[in-house]
Amino acid sequence: MSAWTRVATPPETGVDFGPGHKILTSRTGRFTLRLELRTMLVCSVLAIAGIALALYALATGDFTLTLGEVVRTLLGQGSEQSELVVLTWRLPRVLMALLLGAALGASGAIFQSMTRNPLGSPDIIGFNTGAYTGALLVILVLGGGYLQVAVGALAGGLATAAMVYLLAYKRGSQGFRLIIVGIAFSAFLASVNTWLILRANLEEAMSAAIWGAGSLNAIGWEQGVPALLVTAVFFAAAAALAPRMKMMEMGDDAASALGIRVESSRLLLMVVGVGLTALATAAAGPIAFIALAAPQVARRLARTPGVRMAPAAVLGAVLLLASDLIAQRAFTDTALPVGVVTVSLGGAYLIWLLIREAKRQ
Repeated sequence: MSAWTRVATPPETGVDFGPGHKILTSRTGRFTLRLELRTMLVCSVLAIAGIALALYALATGDFTLTLGEVVRTLLGQGSEQSELVVLTWRLPRVLMALLLGAALGASGAIFQSMTRNPLGSPDIIGFNTGAYTGALLVILVLGGGYLQVAVGALAGGLATAAMVYLLAYKRGSQGFRLIIVGIAFSAFLASVNTWLILRANLEEAMSAAIWGAGSLNAIGWEQGVPALLVTAVFFAAAAALAPRMKMMEMGDDAASALGIRVESSRLLLMVVGVGLTALATAAAGPIAFIALAAPQVARRLARTPGVRMAPAAVLGAVLLLASDLIAQRAFTDTALPVGVVTVSLGGAYLIWLLIREAKRQ
């Protein structure tokens, strides 16, 4: 018999998880595993869509390949020309779009769950802006390379998170206060970023401004491999903290009653969420609205009572890859920064979300 068996009752927390779930427990009863069937189905469908988009991105462009040629090249059976096009030019960009989109989606899910507000995403609260400030200081003041920029973006994001948390702290950190303080601090940092660019020489200022739009145009294996390794660490930490995140959605008092250390868990979640955002900012610049839209759209698709990290990450990957394809294919003469597309789509989504929240209240 399997070490896992199906049981009809939820775990001993007393929480009713509702229909559409399977609760698995070990023979000893010491471990439980809850499966949300619709969430798993949504993740599977989105993953298939992401694979289809990735194959399309690898096959199309200035040099068109068939699907069979792409598959053979990925299996190591392609020609030298197809290996150059697929493996060297296109594959790093596709993988980074999926990776960074997943990072932004997961980060958005963390902050929206933590604040219990659909506006509580890192680009609204200001952590994207703080990571951009850290990267700009390294680029324009210190003249650092890619790894130094990555460290600067992470340090800027964490410093911004610390400042927002301290300014919003009053007998605990409430979600609405975090958002308000984050928006104000983001406006301050945006003015600092503008001042840094205006004081730089023309060449550095143009380079920083283009990078600040959020672009995957210069992505290669040099950026992809370090980003993959760092992301694996942050995703492992996010997976470990996901059960606490679900409990904290019920409120601080309920989470404390279930044995969750609320403030320490909130701090750990903030570090992981800021790390994922800073990683994306360091690799491709500040890409807006993926972290805002992906968790809420995934929540509606999966019909979950709260924000879930897994579907948000998968949808974020699909959204960023689709946006990058639009940025590359919308105009034949030039490739747009992907941030231009995400801002255009995300701006419309933000307007709809604000109107919806206003009507609800």
